[in-house]
Amino acid sequence: MLLEFTKMNGAGNDFVLIDNRERKIELTADQVRHLCDRQRGVGGDGLFLLVPSESGKADWAWDFYNSDGTTADMCGNGARCFARFIHQVVGPNGDVTFETGAGVIKGSFEGDIVTVDLTEPHSLALNAKIETSQGELTVHSLNTGVPHAVIFVPDADQAMVQEIGREIRHHAHFAPSNGTNVNFTQELEPGFIRVRTYERGVEGETLACGTGVTAAAIITSELKGIAAPVKVQVQGGDILEVFFRKEGDRFLDVKLKGPADVAFQGKIEI
Repeated sequence: MLLEFTKMNGAGNDFVLIDNRERKIELTADQVRHLCDRQRGVGGDGLFLLVPSESGKADWAWDFYNSDGTTADMCGNGARCFARFIHQVVGPNGDVTFETGAGVIKGSFEGDIVTVDLTEPHSLALNAKIETSQGELTVHSLNTGVPHAVIFVPDADQAMVQEIGREIRHHAHFAPSNGTNVNFTQELEPGFIRVRTYERGVEGETLACGTGVTAAAIITSELKGIAAPVKVQVQGGDILEVFFRKEGDRFLDVKLKGPADVAFQGKIEI
């Protein structure tokens, strides 16, 4: 089967996007892994299929796969790319909405800059102490559509993202669920942080993670008393902005703003 695809990236977090509005495409986990393979396929941190909304609650919906072939509920950078992809294949008709595993997301546009309204975060937990190979670490966590752990470090460049990230991703503290993503966060100045992320499903560091950036920004705000928006520099060098407001114990009107760029389009045999 010959598939047409678009390759996009959001702040370096890259994806394969495929138009499946007619629902003629059914991909196996092996095929997803092949398409996301950087040597033998297109290459990407994940893959999205554009499909009709079955509930009628949104304009469209997605089927989202991690690069290892597993499914996931949410991806912030992917959501920005997906919103722009809808404009590309359907037409630029203002804001778009689409269903995800975490709920309905809205995307709005300012040229190549896309802002997505994220679902309400939950399960905030601060100052947990966990034992690791590097000794006891203080870990904060928040679910921003998928679970995220946040660790503050003095220098993100020196963070052992691959080693400690893998260890915490599978740590018993986050059992019996499917583990967690891990964000190594450095405060550069008030309201400006740097984040490096170990992503589950990719099982390694990515150049950016939108839901991780959002979790780190909200937790920074909570611990440091910083008002939104919070600016976040990701490993790919781009700067994202996270907006939200706090009402009691809830974080509402959460938005993630940043670039969503088309890299190339093509066809591939699977």
